[in-house]
Amino acid sequence: MCLRYRTSAPAGPRPIASLGYPCALLYRQFFFHQPPTVIHLYHAISGLSLAAFNFGTQLYHSALCVLVQFLMMRLMGRTITTVLASFIFQMAYLLSGYYYTATEEYDIKWTMPQCVLALKLIGLSFDYYDGGQEPLNEEQKRSALANVPSLLEVIGFSYFYGGFLVGPQFTLRSYQRLVKGELTDCPGQPPNSVIPAMKRFSLGLLCLVIYAIFSPHYPDSYYLTDEYDAQPFWYRCVFILLWAKVILYKYVSCWVIAEGVCILSGLGYNGLGQNGEHQWDACANMKVWTFETTPLFTGTIASFNINTNAWVARHVFKRLKFLGNKLLSQVTALAFLAIWHGTHSGYLLCFSMEFIIVNVERQAQALVRDSPLLTRLANSPLYPLIYLVQQFIHWLFMGYPLVPFCLFTYDKWLRVYSSIYFCGHIFFFTLYLGIPYLRKVLVPRKERSEKKED
Repeated sequence: MCLRYRTSAPAGPRPIASLGYPCALLYRQFFFHQPPTVIHLYHAISGLSLAAFNFGTQLYHSALCVLVQFLMMRLMGRTITTVLASFIFQMAYLLSGYYYTATEEYDIKWTMPQCVLALKLIGLSFDYYDGGQEPLNEEQKRSALANVPSLLEVIGFSYFYGGFLVGPQFTLRSYQRLVKGELTDCPGQPPNSVIPAMKRFSLGLLCLVIYAIFSPHYPDSYYLTDEYDAQPFWYRCVFILLWAKVILYKYVSCWVIAEGVCILSGLGYNGLGQNGEHQWDACANMKVWTFETTPLFTGTIASFNINTNAWVARHVFKRLKFLGNKLLSQVTALAFLAIWHGTHSGYLLCFSMEFIIVNVERQAQALVRDSPLLTRLANSPLYPLIYLVQQFIHWLFMGYPLVPFCLFTYDKWLRVYSSIYFCGHIFFFTLYLGIPYLRKVLVPRKERSEKKED
Protein backbone atom coordinates (compact mmCIF):
# COMPACT_ATOMS: atom_id res chain seq x y z
CA MET A 1 0.00 0.00 0.00
CA CYS A 2 2.78 2.31 0.93
CA LEU A 3 1.02 5.45 2.01
CA ARG A 4 3.71 7.30 3.79
CA TYR A 5 3.95 10.98 3.09
CA ARG A 6 4.52 12.45 6.28
CA THR A 7 5.34 9.53 4.95
CA SER A 8 5.45 11.83 2.37
CA ALA A 9 2.31 13.81 2.42
CA PRO A 10 1.54 16.86 4.40
CA ALA A 11 -0.64 16.60 7.44
CA GLY A 12 -3.37 18.69 5.96
CA PRO A 13 -4.42 20.31 2.71
CA ARG A 14 -1.27 22.39 2.45
CA PRO A 15 -0.25 22.14 -1.24
CA ILE A 16 3.52 22.41 -0.76
CA ALA A 17 4.07 20.20 -3.80
CA SER A 18 2.67 23.00 -6.02
CA LEU A 19 5.71 25.17 -5.20
CA GLY A 20 7.59 23.18 -7.83
CA TYR A 21 5.53 24.63 -10.72
CA PRO A 22 7.27 28.05 -10.77
CA CYS A 23 10.64 26.25 -10.62
CA ALA A 24 9.69 24.06 -13.58
CA LEU A 25 8.53 27.09 -15.59
CA LEU A 26 11.81 28.91 -14.92
CA TYR A 27 13.74 25.80 -15.96
CA ARG A 28 11.84 25.57 -19.25
CA GLN A 29 12.20 29.28 -20.00
CA PHE A 30 15.79 30.00 -18.98
CA PHE A 31 17.75 26.81 -18.29
CA PHE A 32 16.64 24.14 -20.77
CA HIS A 33 19.45 24.97 -23.22
CA GLN A 34 22.10 25.59 -20.57
CA PRO A 35 25.11 23.29 -19.94
CA PRO A 36 24.54 20.39 -17.50
CA THR A 37 26.56 22.07 -14.74
CA VAL A 38 24.31 25.13 -14.83
CA ILE A 39 21.17 22.96 -14.80
CA HIS A 40 22.45 20.91 -11.85
CA LEU A 41 23.23 24.13 -10.02
CA TYR A 42 19.73 25.51 -10.72
CA HIS A 43 18.03 22.35 -9.51
CA ALA A 44 20.23 22.26 -6.41
CA ILE A 45 19.60 25.90 -5.50
CA SER A 46 15.87 25.79 -6.19
CA GLY A 47 15.43 22.54 -4.28
CA LEU A 48 17.48 23.73 -1.33
CA SER A 49 15.45 26.95 -1.30
CA LEU A 50 12.21 24.96 -1.06
CA ALA A 51 13.72 22.84 1.71
CA ALA A 52 14.81 25.94 3.63
CA PHE A 53 11.41 27.56 3.14
CA ASN A 54 9.62 24.55 4.59
CA PHE A 55 12.07 23.29 7.22
CA GLY A 56 14.54 26.09 7.92
CA THR A 57 17.90 25.06 9.30
CA GLN A 58 16.71 21.46 9.62
CA LEU A 59 17.61 20.97 5.97
CA TYR A 60 21.09 20.07 7.26
CA HIS A 61 19.72 16.56 7.89
CA SER A 62 19.12 15.93 4.20
CA ALA A 63 22.35 17.72 3.20
CA LEU A 64 24.38 15.50 5.51
CA CYS A 65 22.81 12.33 4.11
CA VAL A 66 23.46 13.44 0.53
CA LEU A 67 27.12 14.22 1.31
CA VAL A 68 27.67 10.91 3.12
CA GLN A 69 26.08 9.02 0.23
CA PHE A 70 28.37 10.71 -2.28
CA LEU A 71 31.47 9.98 -0.18
CA MET A 72 30.51 6.33 0.21
CA MET A 73 30.25 5.89 -3.56
CA ARG A 74 33.48 7.78 -4.17
CA LEU A 75 35.57 6.07 -1.49
CA MET A 76 34.08 2.57 -1.37
CA GLY A 77 33.44 2.02 -5.08
CA ARG A 78 31.09 -0.45 -6.77
CA THR A 79 30.92 -2.96 -3.95
CA ILE A 80 28.19 -4.70 -2.08
CA THR A 81 29.70 -3.03 0.99
CA THR A 82 28.71 0.35 -0.47
CA VAL A 83 25.14 -0.83 -0.92
CA LEU A 84 24.92 -2.27 2.59
CA ALA A 85 26.57 0.79 4.14
CA SER A 86 24.18 3.08 2.28
CA PHE A 87 21.16 1.03 3.30
CA ILE A 88 22.17 0.90 6.95
CA PHE A 89 23.19 4.55 7.22
CA GLN A 90 20.19 6.05 5.44
CA MET A 91 17.65 3.88 7.24
CA ALA A 92 19.34 4.36 10.62
CA TYR A 93 19.37 8.14 10.16
CA LEU A 94 15.72 8.13 9.12
CA LEU A 95 14.61 5.93 12.01
CA SER A 96 16.62 8.02 14.46
CA GLY A 97 14.78 11.06 13.13
CA TYR A 98 11.46 9.34 13.68
CA TYR A 99 12.44 8.37 17.20
CA TYR A 100 13.60 11.82 18.32
CA THR A 101 10.81 13.78 16.64
CA ALA A 102 7.88 11.38 17.10
CA THR A 103 4.63 12.64 18.54
CA GLU A 104 1.14 11.17 18.55
CA GLU A 105 0.02 13.66 15.93
CA TYR A 106 0.51 13.91 12.17
CA ASP A 107 3.25 16.52 11.90
CA ILE A 108 5.08 18.27 9.07
CA LYS A 109 8.79 18.13 9.87
CA TRP A 110 12.12 17.34 8.23
CA THR A 111 11.41 13.60 8.34
CA MET A 112 8.68 14.15 5.73
CA PRO A 113 11.06 14.61 2.76
CA GLN A 114 13.75 12.55 4.47
CA CYS A 115 11.87 9.30 3.94
CA VAL A 116 11.64 10.11 0.22
CA LEU A 117 15.32 10.99 0.11
CA ALA A 118 16.35 7.82 1.97
CA LEU A 119 14.85 5.62 -0.74
CA LYS A 120 16.32 7.81 -3.47
CA LEU A 121 19.85 7.57 -2.05
CA ILE A 122 19.63 3.84 -1.30
CA GLY A 123 18.39 3.32 -4.86
CA LEU A 124 21.32 5.39 -6.12
CA SER A 125 23.77 3.02 -4.41
CA PHE A 126 22.04 0.01 -5.99
CA ASP A 127 22.15 1.62 -9.44
CA TYR A 128 25.83 2.51 -9.06
CA TYR A 129 26.60 -1.05 -7.98
CA ASP A 130 24.60 -2.51 -10.89
CA GLY A 131 26.68 -0.46 -13.34
CA GLY A 132 29.61 -2.81 -12.74
CA GLN A 133 27.68 -6.09 -12.77
CA GLU A 134 26.84 -8.61 -15.48
CA PRO A 135 24.36 -9.83 -16.50
CA LEU A 136 21.59 -7.32 -15.78
CA ASN A 137 17.89 -7.57 -16.51
CA GLU A 138 16.22 -4.91 -18.65
CA GLU A 139 14.99 -2.96 -15.66
CA GLN A 140 18.49 -2.81 -14.18
CA LYS A 141 20.00 -1.80 -17.52
CA ARG A 142 17.70 1.23 -17.68
CA SER A 143 18.87 2.52 -14.30
CA ALA A 144 22.47 1.26 -13.95
CA LEU A 145 25.16 3.97 -13.75
CA ALA A 146 28.29 3.69 -15.89
CA ASN A 147 30.26 6.20 -13.80
CA VAL A 148 30.15 7.68 -10.32
CA PRO A 149 28.21 10.97 -10.48
CA SER A 150 29.67 14.30 -9.40
CA LEU A 151 28.69 15.87 -6.09
CA LEU A 152 26.78 18.66 -7.87
CA GLU A 153 24.90 16.05 -9.91
CA VAL A 154 23.93 14.11 -6.79
CA ILE A 155 22.75 17.31 -5.09
CA GLY A 156 20.67 18.35 -8.12
CA PHE A 157 19.17 14.86 -8.30
CA SER A 158 18.45 14.73 -4.56
CA TYR A 159 16.87 18.18 -4.29
CA PHE A 160 15.08 18.24 -7.64
CA TYR A 161 11.96 20.30 -6.94
CA GLY A 162 9.68 17.79 -8.65
CA GLY A 163 10.43 15.02 -6.17
CA PHE A 164 12.19 16.24 -3.05
CA LEU A 165 9.19 17.09 -0.86
CA VAL A 166 6.64 14.35 -1.58
CA GLY A 167 8.15 12.17 -4.30
CA PRO A 168 7.82 10.50 -6.74
CA GLN A 169 10.82 8.21 -6.86
CA PHE A 170 12.91 8.32 -10.02
CA THR A 171 16.41 7.18 -10.95
CA LEU A 172 19.55 9.23 -11.52
CA ARG A 173 19.58 7.93 -15.10
CA SER A 174 16.18 9.54 -15.69
CA TYR A 175 17.43 12.77 -14.13
CA GLN A 176 20.52 12.68 -16.35
CA ARG A 177 18.34 12.30 -19.43
CA LEU A 178 16.31 15.31 -18.28
CA VAL A 179 19.45 17.42 -17.91
CA LYS A 180 20.65 16.36 -21.37
CA GLY A 181 17.34 17.50 -22.87
CA GLU A 182 16.36 14.02 -23.99
CA LEU A 183 13.00 13.88 -22.17
CA THR A 184 10.98 15.89 -24.63
CA ASP A 185 8.56 15.29 -27.46
CA CYS A 186 10.30 18.10 -29.42
CA PRO A 187 14.01 17.27 -29.80
CA GLY A 188 16.10 20.28 -28.88
CA GLN A 189 13.16 22.19 -27.40
CA PRO A 190 11.25 22.19 -24.10
CA PRO A 191 8.50 19.57 -24.11
CA ASN A 192 4.91 20.36 -25.03
CA SER A 193 3.87 19.33 -21.55
CA VAL A 194 2.07 22.38 -20.21
CA ILE A 195 -1.42 21.05 -20.94
CA PRO A 196 -0.73 17.51 -19.57
CA ALA A 197 0.82 19.11 -16.47
CA MET A 198 -2.15 21.41 -15.93
CA LYS A 199 -4.52 18.46 -16.25
CA ARG A 200 -2.74 16.69 -13.40
CA PHE A 201 -2.61 19.90 -11.37
CA SER A 202 -6.35 20.41 -11.87
CA LEU A 203 -7.10 16.82 -10.90
CA GLY A 204 -4.90 17.13 -7.83
CA LEU A 205 -6.60 20.39 -6.90
CA LEU A 206 -10.01 18.72 -7.23
CA CYS A 207 -8.90 15.94 -4.88
CA LEU A 208 -7.57 18.56 -2.48
CA VAL A 209 -10.92 20.38 -2.51
CA ILE A 210 -12.77 17.12 -1.84
CA TYR A 211 -10.47 16.43 1.09
CA ALA A 212 -10.81 19.98 2.45
CA ILE A 213 -14.61 19.84 2.29
CA PHE A 214 -15.19 16.39 3.76
CA SER A 215 -12.25 15.77 6.10
CA PRO A 216 -13.68 17.97 8.91
CA HIS A 217 -16.67 15.61 8.99
CA TYR A 218 -14.46 12.51 9.30
CA PRO A 219 -11.63 13.40 11.71
CA ASP A 220 -9.31 10.75 13.11
CA SER A 221 -10.03 12.04 16.59
CA TYR A 222 -13.68 10.92 16.39
CA TYR A 223 -12.56 7.30 16.80
CA LEU A 224 -11.42 8.09 20.34
CA THR A 225 -14.66 9.69 21.53
CA ASP A 226 -17.41 8.19 23.63
CA GLU A 227 -19.83 9.24 20.90
CA TYR A 228 -18.20 6.87 18.40
CA ASP A 229 -18.28 4.04 20.93
CA ALA A 230 -21.98 4.68 21.54
CA GLN A 231 -22.91 4.37 17.86
CA PRO A 232 -24.42 1.14 16.48
CA PHE A 233 -21.97 -1.41 15.10
CA TRP A 234 -23.06 -0.79 11.48
CA TYR A 235 -22.51 2.97 11.91
CA ARG A 236 -18.99 2.45 13.24
CA CYS A 237 -18.16 0.28 10.23
CA VAL A 238 -19.65 2.69 7.69
CA PHE A 239 -17.75 5.54 9.32
CA ILE A 240 -14.49 3.64 8.73
CA LEU A 241 -15.46 3.14 5.08
CA LEU A 242 -16.26 6.82 4.46
CA TRP A 243 -13.32 8.05 6.54
CA ALA A 244 -10.89 5.90 4.54
CA LYS A 245 -12.23 7.19 1.24
CA VAL A 246 -11.87 10.81 2.36
CA ILE A 247 -8.52 10.52 4.14
CA LEU A 248 -6.80 9.02 1.11
CA TYR A 249 -7.58 12.10 -0.98
CA LYS A 250 -4.93 13.86 1.07
CA TYR A 251 -2.29 11.57 -0.41
CA VAL A 252 -3.83 11.46 -3.87
CA SER A 253 -3.86 15.26 -4.16
CA CYS A 254 -0.20 15.62 -3.15
CA TRP A 255 1.07 12.94 -5.50
CA VAL A 256 -0.97 14.07 -8.50
CA ILE A 257 0.08 17.71 -8.03
CA ALA A 258 3.74 16.65 -7.70
CA GLU A 259 3.40 14.52 -10.82
CA GLY A 260 2.30 17.64 -12.72
CA VAL A 261 5.59 19.34 -11.75
CA CYS A 262 7.55 16.41 -13.18
CA ILE A 263 5.50 16.51 -16.38
CA LEU A 264 6.01 20.26 -16.76
CA SER A 265 9.78 19.92 -16.42
CA GLY A 266 9.90 16.95 -18.82
CA LEU A 267 10.84 14.27 -16.28
CA GLY A 268 7.40 12.74 -16.75
CA TYR A 269 7.93 12.10 -20.48
CA ASN A 270 7.65 8.38 -21.24
CA GLY A 271 8.07 8.17 -25.01
CA LEU A 272 5.43 7.04 -27.47
CA GLY A 273 2.50 4.78 -26.66
CA GLN A 274 1.18 1.91 -28.76
CA ASN A 275 -0.90 4.30 -30.84
CA GLY A 276 1.95 6.73 -31.42
CA GLU A 277 0.78 9.28 -28.85
CA HIS A 278 3.22 10.97 -26.49
CA GLN A 279 3.00 9.64 -22.94
CA TRP A 280 3.61 11.68 -19.80
CA ASP A 281 3.27 9.02 -17.13
CA ALA A 282 6.92 8.21 -16.31
CA CYS A 283 6.47 9.77 -12.86
CA ALA A 284 2.83 8.80 -12.35
CA ASN A 285 2.26 7.99 -8.69
CA MET A 286 -1.50 7.49 -9.03
CA LYS A 287 -3.85 5.84 -11.48
CA VAL A 288 -6.82 7.82 -10.29
CA TRP A 289 -9.49 6.14 -12.43
CA THR A 290 -8.36 2.67 -11.36
CA PHE A 291 -8.15 3.83 -7.75
CA GLU A 292 -11.75 5.06 -7.90
CA THR A 293 -13.30 2.13 -9.77
CA THR A 294 -11.45 -1.06 -8.89
CA PRO A 295 -13.31 -3.42 -6.53
CA LEU A 296 -10.05 -5.22 -5.69
CA PHE A 297 -7.57 -4.58 -2.90
CA THR A 298 -4.72 -5.46 -5.22
CA GLY A 299 -6.13 -3.00 -7.76
CA THR A 300 -6.07 -0.18 -5.21
CA ILE A 301 -2.53 -1.05 -4.12
CA ALA A 302 -1.34 -1.17 -7.75
CA SER A 303 -2.85 2.26 -8.46
CA PHE A 304 -1.60 3.97 -5.29
CA ASN A 305 1.88 5.42 -4.67
CA ILE A 306 3.06 3.56 -7.75
CA ASN A 307 6.68 4.69 -7.85
CA THR A 308 7.38 3.87 -4.21
CA ASN A 309 5.83 0.45 -4.63
CA ALA A 310 7.94 -0.04 -7.77
CA TRP A 311 11.06 0.99 -5.81
CA VAL A 312 10.36 -1.60 -3.12
CA ALA A 313 9.66 -4.26 -5.74
CA ARG A 314 12.89 -3.47 -7.60
CA HIS A 315 15.29 -2.99 -4.70
CA VAL A 316 13.85 -5.23 -1.97
CA PHE A 317 11.44 -7.89 -3.27
CA LYS A 318 13.28 -8.87 -6.47
CA ARG A 319 16.72 -8.71 -4.89
CA LEU A 320 15.59 -11.31 -2.35
CA LYS A 321 15.24 -13.86 -5.12
CA PHE A 322 18.19 -15.75 -3.61
CA LEU A 323 15.91 -16.74 -0.72
CA GLY A 324 14.04 -19.03 -3.09
CA ASN A 325 10.74 -18.25 -1.41
CA LYS A 326 8.38 -15.70 -2.93
CA LEU A 327 6.21 -15.54 0.18
CA LEU A 328 9.20 -14.80 2.40
CA SER A 329 10.32 -12.08 -0.01
CA GLN A 330 6.85 -10.53 0.15
CA VAL A 331 6.84 -10.59 3.96
CA THR A 332 10.30 -8.99 4.07
CA ALA A 333 9.30 -6.27 1.59
CA LEU A 334 6.21 -5.39 3.64
CA ALA A 335 8.23 -5.43 6.86
CA PHE A 336 10.66 -2.98 5.25
CA LEU A 337 7.75 -0.73 4.29
CA ALA A 338 6.41 -0.80 7.84
CA ILE A 339 9.81 0.15 9.28
CA TRP A 340 10.35 2.84 6.61
CA HIS A 341 7.07 4.46 7.60
CA GLY A 342 8.07 4.80 11.24
CA THR A 343 8.44 3.25 14.65
CA HIS A 344 4.78 3.18 15.70
CA SER A 345 3.08 -0.19 16.14
CA GLY A 346 0.23 0.93 13.86
CA TYR A 347 2.46 0.74 10.79
CA LEU A 348 3.44 -2.86 11.47
CA LEU A 349 -0.19 -3.85 11.99
CA CYS A 350 -1.28 -2.04 8.83
CA PHE A 351 1.18 -3.86 6.57
CA SER A 352 0.65 -7.22 8.24
CA MET A 353 -3.05 -6.81 7.47
CA GLU A 354 -2.16 -5.90 3.87
CA PHE A 355 -0.26 -9.17 3.57
CA ILE A 356 -3.24 -11.16 4.86
CA ILE A 357 -5.81 -9.29 2.74
CA VAL A 358 -3.83 -9.56 -0.51
CA ASN A 359 -3.20 -13.28 -0.14
CA VAL A 360 -6.81 -14.04 0.78
CA GLU A 361 -8.02 -12.01 -2.19
CA ARG A 362 -5.74 -13.96 -4.54
CA GLN A 363 -7.12 -17.21 -3.20
CA ALA A 364 -10.67 -15.92 -3.68
CA GLN A 365 -9.91 -14.85 -7.26
CA ALA A 366 -8.47 -18.28 -8.01
CA LEU A 367 -11.60 -19.89 -6.56
CA VAL A 368 -13.89 -17.78 -8.77
CA ARG A 369 -11.73 -18.49 -11.82
CA ASP A 370 -11.66 -22.27 -11.24
CA SER A 371 -15.30 -22.70 -10.24
CA PRO A 372 -17.73 -22.90 -13.19
CA LEU A 373 -20.61 -21.82 -10.95
CA LEU A 374 -18.83 -18.75 -9.59
CA THR A 375 -17.50 -17.86 -13.04
CA ARG A 376 -21.03 -17.89 -14.48
CA LEU A 377 -22.27 -15.82 -11.56
CA ALA A 378 -19.48 -13.26 -12.05
CA ASN A 379 -20.38 -12.94 -15.73
CA SER A 380 -24.15 -12.87 -15.18
CA PRO A 381 -26.52 -9.86 -15.27
CA LEU A 382 -26.19 -9.83 -11.49
CA TYR A 383 -22.64 -8.49 -11.74
CA PRO A 384 -23.59 -4.81 -11.12
CA LEU A 385 -25.07 -5.88 -7.77
CA ILE A 386 -22.01 -8.04 -7.07
CA TYR A 387 -19.79 -5.06 -7.93
CA LEU A 388 -21.56 -2.85 -5.38
CA VAL A 389 -21.15 -5.50 -2.70
CA GLN A 390 -17.49 -5.87 -3.66
CA GLN A 391 -16.93 -2.14 -3.42
CA PHE A 392 -18.55 -1.99 0.03
CA ILE A 393 -16.35 -4.82 1.32
CA HIS A 394 -13.34 -3.37 -0.49
CA TRP A 395 -13.54 0.10 1.05
CA LEU A 396 -14.64 -1.12 4.47
CA PHE A 397 -11.57 -3.31 4.71
CA MET A 398 -9.30 -0.77 3.02
CA GLY A 399 -10.20 1.48 5.93
CA TYR A 400 -9.67 -1.27 8.47
CA PRO A 401 -5.83 -1.40 8.22
CA LEU A 402 -5.71 2.38 7.77
CA VAL A 403 -7.03 2.84 11.31
CA PRO A 404 -3.76 1.78 13.01
CA PHE A 405 -1.76 3.48 10.26
CA CYS A 406 -3.31 6.86 11.09
CA LEU A 407 -3.78 6.44 14.85
CA PHE A 408 -0.19 5.21 15.31
CA THR A 409 -0.15 3.89 18.86
CA TYR A 410 -1.31 0.65 20.43
CA ASP A 411 -3.75 2.15 22.91
CA LYS A 412 -5.60 4.10 20.19
CA TRP A 413 -5.98 1.51 17.44
CA LEU A 414 -6.78 -1.25 19.94
CA ARG A 415 -9.68 0.82 21.27
CA VAL A 416 -11.12 1.20 17.75
CA TYR A 417 -10.60 -2.44 16.79
CA SER A 418 -12.21 -3.56 20.06
CA SER A 419 -15.23 -1.36 19.35
CA ILE A 420 -15.80 -3.15 16.02
CA TYR A 421 -14.93 -6.56 17.50
CA PHE A 422 -11.86 -7.09 15.28
CA CYS A 423 -14.25 -7.77 12.41
CA GLY A 424 -11.55 -7.43 9.75
CA HIS A 425 -9.33 -10.04 11.35
CA ILE A 426 -12.27 -12.39 11.83
CA PHE A 427 -13.50 -11.87 8.25
CA PHE A 428 -10.17 -12.54 6.53
CA PHE A 429 -8.98 -15.34 8.80
CA THR A 430 -12.35 -17.06 8.30
CA LEU A 431 -11.93 -16.75 4.52
CA TYR A 432 -8.34 -17.96 4.73
CA LEU A 433 -9.43 -21.09 6.56
CA GLY A 434 -12.67 -21.55 4.62
CA ILE A 435 -11.59 -21.11 0.99
CA PRO A 436 -9.83 -24.53 0.79
CA TYR A 437 -13.10 -26.19 1.84
CA LEU A 438 -15.09 -24.09 -0.62
CA ARG A 439 -12.73 -25.26 -3.37
CA LYS A 440 -13.62 -28.86 -2.58
CA VAL A 441 -17.30 -28.05 -3.01
CA LEU A 442 -17.24 -25.56 -5.91
CA VAL A 443 -14.27 -26.66 -8.03
CA PRO A 444 -14.62 -29.88 -10.07
CA ARG A 445 -12.23 -32.66 -9.10
CA LYS A 446 -10.51 -32.47 -12.52
CA GLU A 447 -9.70 -28.78 -12.03
CA ARG A 448 -8.28 -29.45 -8.56
CA SER A 449 -6.09 -32.24 -9.93
CA GLU A 450 -4.71 -30.02 -12.69
CA LYS A 451 -3.90 -27.31 -10.12
CA LYS A 452 -1.96 -29.80 -7.99
CA GLU A 453 0.02 -30.96 -11.04
CA ASP A 454 0.88 -27.33 -11.94
